[in-house]
Amino acid sequence: GDWDFWSDWKDRRLWVTVTPIVLVTFPAAIQAWAWEKFRNPWGATIAVLALLFGEWVNRYFNFWGWTYFPINLVFPAILVPGAILLDTFLMLSGSYLFTAIVGGMAWGLIFYPGNWPMIAPLHVPVEYNGMLMSIADIQGYNYVRTGTPEYIRMVEKGTLRTFGKDVAP
Repeated sequence: GDWDFWSDWKDRRLWVTVTPIVLVTFPAAIQAWAWEKFRNPWGATIAVLALLFGEWVNRYFNFWGWTYFPINLVFPAILVPGAILLDTFLMLSGSYLFTAIVGGMAWGLIFYPGNWPMIAPLHVPVEYNGMLMSIADIQGYNYVRTGTPEYIRMVEKGTLRTFGKDVAP
C-alpha cells in the first residue's frame, strides 16, 4: 500500500506494524505449499524474491519510467531476512504451529532492522526554509503527488515526526 510506496510515509509506527502483517500471508502460503508438496524448506524465500523482483519492475517502469519519481522515494521494503528466518524455523522444527508463532514473530521483529540501511539516511534531520524536517519529508514536500485530500502529505511545521514520539503543533 501507500506506506510501502513512499519513503516519506515509511514512518516508525504505522509502516513497521502494517506492512509485515499484510506481507506475511503470501510467503506463508507458498511456504506451506512447497513444504507439503515437495518438503522444500525455502518456499517463503522464493516467494519473497519473486515479489521483490515484481516490485522493482513496477517501481522502475511505473514510478521512474512514467512519472520520473526518484527511485529512493519509492523503493520497496526488504523482506528477505524475514523470509529466511521463516524458512529456517520451518526447516528446523517441521511444525506449522511453531513456525506460525515463532517464525511469524521473527518475521515481524526483523522487518524494521532489515530495512534500516535504506531508511536511516532518509531520517537525517535538516533545516529547510526555517523548518526542521527529515530528508524523507523534504522529498515528499518537493515531489507532490496527486490524490484525494486524505492522501495529500502535509508537512508539520516545527516538528520532526520520525524522531519524536507524537506530532505536536
